Amino acid sequence: MPTEDIAGQFLGANIVLLLLAAFIILAIFLGVRIVPQSQKYVVERFGRLQSVLGPGINFVIPFIDRVAHRISILERQLPNASQDAITRDNVLVQIDTSVFYRILEPEKTVYRIRDIDGAIATTVAGIVRAEIGRMDLDEVQSNRSQLIAQIKSSVEDAVDAWGIEVTRAEILDVNLDQATRDAMLQQLNAERARRAQVTEAEGTKRAVELNADAELYAAEQAAKARRIQADAEAYATEVVARAIADNGLEAAQYQVALKQVEALTKLGTGAGNQTLVLPANALDAFADAFSMLRGKPK
Repeated sequence: MPTEDIAGQFLGANIVLLLLAAFIILAIFLGVRIVPQSQKYVVERFGRLQSVLGPGINFVIPFIDRVAHRISILERQLPNASQDAITRDNVLVQIDTSVFYRILEPEKTVYRIRDIDGAIATTVAGIVRAEIGRMDLDEVQSNRSQLIAQIKSSVEDAVDAWGIEVTRAEILDVNLDQATRDAMLQQLNAERARRAQVTEAEGTKRAVELNADAELYAAEQAAKARRIQADAEAYATEVVARAIADNGLEAAQYQVALKQVEALTKLGTGAGNQTLVLPANALDAFADAFSMLRGKPK
C-alpha cells in the first residue's frame, strides 16, 4: 500500500476521533446544568414542559432537552402604584400601595401568565378599591393594619394559580382632596371645642358637688354640736331632777339661790363696776344662799 494512502487513512481516523471527542465534550457540556441558588430553570423537550431544575448540578438529555426559561426566585417589589377609591361614606381617596412577591412554581408563572408584574398590579388595584369601598374614611385611617392584612389575603387567593407568593402588601399613604381635608379640619376643630366645653362643664359640676358636700358636712357637724349640747343640758336637768328627787325641794332652792349669787358676782365684776344697782330682793338671795349653805345636806 502506498505511503500516501496510509497517511491519508491515519489522518482521516484522527479527524473522526477528534470529532467524536468534540461531540462527547459538547454532549457533556449540554447535558450538565449548574443552577444558581437564586434561580430555577424550566426545561422543555420538543416544545413541552419536561422538568424544573433546582439549585445545584442537574443532568438533561443533550440536543433534546433545552433550558427554555431561567427564573429568579428572589423576592421582588412591584413599582409603587396609586389608585383612586371611594369609601363607604362616599369620600374619594388616593391610595399608594407597594407589593412584594416571589415565584415559587416557575412552570405556572411562565405558562399561565405573560406579564406577571402587570397582572399583579391590576389585581391589587381592584382589590384595594373593593376593600376601601367596604370601609368608612375613619376606619381606613385608623385600621390600616387590618386593611393591609385583608388586601394581602385577597391578593394571595387571586394569584395562587400563577405560582407566586405575596410576601408583603403595604399601604404607603392615603391622600385626600383639599375640600375633604378642609372639612375634616373643621370637624376636628369642632370636636376639640366640644371636648373643651364638656371638660369645663364637668369641672363646674364637680365644684358644685364639692361645695354641696362641704355645706352638708358643716350642717352635719353643727347638728352634732347641737345634739351634744342638748345631751349635756338633758344630763344637767337629769342631775337636778335626781337631786330634787333625793333631797327634796331644798336642793332645788339651793341651786336657784346659788345661780342668783353667781349672777350678782358677774354683774359686779363687769364694766362700770363703780356703781352697783341691786334688785330689791338681792339681799334676800344672799341670805337664802348662806342659810342653805349652813344647812346644806351632807
